[in-house]
Amino acid sequence: MPKLAGVNHLAAIAALLKVGFVVARQGSHVVLKRENDQRILTIPRHNPINAFTMGGIIRDAGLSVDEFKKLLP
Repeated sequence: MPKLAGVNHLAAIAALLKVGFVVARQGSHVVLKRENDQRILTIPRHNPINAFTMGGIIRDAGLSVDEFKKLLP
């Protein structure tokens, strides 16, 4: 998996909202879910989210790193 520099949690959430995820709940983490395939993602409210954690979130979302980078604002 290519390296991904740390990403702001708000930018990561905005990118995932573009591919159909919706905010299910918020607290110290933001939980996103997608109705059509029952995926649930947990995004920590850390700035920046480290590359290892972000890589796992991207993989769980069913995206590649390149696809995710194109979605970033």
